[in-house]
Parts: sequence; structure tokens; C-alpha cells
Amino acid sequence: VDDAAEEGKYILSSSEGLEANSTDGANGYDPVAERIVYGPLLTLPEFKIRLAETVKEYFDSADADEVVRGIEEMKCKTFHAEVVKRAISLSLDEGPRERELTSRLLTSLHPRPLSDSDLESGFALLLDSLSDLSIDIPDAKEMVGCFLARAIVDEVLTPAFVSTRNNTHPGDEVVEKAVSLLSREHCTARLEKVWGPGDGRPVSELKVVIDQLLEEYLLSRELDEAARCVREMNAPHFHHELVKRGVKIAMEKDGLDHTDTASSSLDAVAALFSFLVKNAIVSEYQVGKGMNRLRKVIPDLKLDVPAAPAMLDEFEKMAREGGCLTSPP
Repeated sequence: VDDAAEEGKYILSSSEGLEANSTDGANGYDPVAERIVYGPLLTLPEFKIRLAETVKEYFDSADADEVVRGIEEMKCKTFHAEVVKRAISLSLDEGPRERELTSRLLTSLHPRPLSDSDLESGFALLLDSLSDLSIDIPDAKEMVGCFLARAIVDEVLTPAFVSTRNNTHPGDEVVEKAVSLLSREHCTARLEKVWGPGDGRPVSELKVVIDQLLEEYLLSRELDEAARCVREMNAPHFHHELVKRGVKIAMEKDGLDHTDTASSSLDAVAALFSFLVKNAIVSEYQVGKGMNRLRKVIPDLKLDVPAAPAMLDEFEKMAREGGCLTSPP
């Protein structure tokens, strides 16, 4: 194997006779060098430049799915912690809208392509760099404390991160700020609005709108009307919640009496998401993320709906056949 010229550069396999399609565990194939590429496809400086461009474009477009695609295409898992640090750092120089978008971006990036450890490492990098950031942005520590608390409320970061950080860095004012925000009465509702009105409604309000939309659709089965309501909700970053709640509500309605007929709630919800994806209202990525989130709560759902695991498998089959779930969730 050729040695990397510098830290962060990718490594090329030197084995002769490997075919271009023999890329198990690899990130790609370099046709010029005729070698399989392992490790990051970019150096760290190159990744930071591409990432900054991607985040700035996101501030203009608010298209989180495009950021997800961009990060996955760069194939630099080693540097994923840098995404958290760079996105938040760039938003500190912007306004409340961009900071709200950044908080929402973290929820879109988790748990794929950014894992729990990526989020924790990213926040650790950010906290360790705050002394430099505070020189140009005096309020940086206070704002990062808000980001930290918001990430915990949004469930992209576990409360244990704050406890561990408090033990290893006692007296850290950023951690103390986050703990203070999380200790307030009605902290969830307050932190959902920590950046002001942002560019949309708070999560709790969106959940109510989603439930009403789904209940009305399951009564009427009117696809066009449901699609209009989803558009008016104007929350593409939150469509995964629509998927999760839609399938969950359908399971609860069908329960043990569920049969594979067109009249079941599960079939109706599958038809709705297929319609929304085909009309470019909801992305396949959001459908996949919603399914991932639902699968995590299946053990609890199974207590009320014993057939939930089998029903979820059945729904995934219907979703693939309907074209709204083309890759494993």
C-alpha cells in the first residue's frame, strides 16, 4: 500500500489485478492511477473548503437534503465531526434565521450520515475552539451554549455529553449555559424557539398539524388535499416526522385486525407517501429517515400493537413497490 503523502490524504491500494468493481470497504476507484481508493477522498483542508461552500449554499436554499447528499458524495467519514463545528461556526456570524437552519440541519444529518459519535466529537471540537472564535464573536460562548441545549432537546446529542464534559472541564461556562437552559421550566418549548421565530413553526406545533393532517386523510383518502396540506406546512426538514407518525397512526388504527386490503390504514398511508414522493413534495431520504426513527421505537409500540414489527416490514415492502423507498432505511 502506498503511504499517504500527508495526514488526511487518501490511500491507494497497490495490489495489482484488482478490478474497478472490487471495492468492498473502499471509497471508489481511481482510473488514472488504476488503484482502489481507501480512506477520505479529500484532504482535510479540501473537505473544509467544500463543506463551507455547502453550508453557505444551504443558508440560501434551506435544502437540508442537498447538504446530506453533498456530504455523502464527499465520502470523508473520518472528517464528519468537522461538519458540526464548521456549520455552527459559520452560523455565529449570521442571523437568527441561519442559526435556526443550522439546528435543523443537525437533526437532518443525524443519525445518517452523522453518527452519535460524530455529533459528540463535533461539539467537542467546537467547544475546544471557542477561545479563538470569541475573539471575533464576543457572544460565541453564549450562542454555542444555546446550540448545545437545543441539540439535546432535538435528540441529536445525549444529555450524557453535557455530564461528561462537565466532569472533564469543570467550570466550562458554555456547558453551564446549556445546563441552565435545560433546567428551566418548559425548557423544550423555550429551546424550540431559542433563535426566535426562525423560518417556521416550533416542533410541537408542527406535530399537532401533522396529526390533524393524517387523521383527516385517513378519513377522506383524498391524496390531492393531503398533498396541499403538506405543501402548506412548509417544513421539508421535518417530513421524516410525517412519515414516522403516519405509519405509527396507521398501525394503531389497524392493530391486530390488519389485513392486506386496500381499505387498511397502512395501505392508505403507503399510497400517500408514494404520491408525495412521485410529485416531489417529500424526498425519498425523508421517507427513509422516518422509517429509521420508527424502527427504533418499535419495541415500545409493540406493547400496544403486538403485530407492529410484521406490519412495519409489510409497509416497507409496499413503500418499495410504490417507489417512495428505494434503498434500505
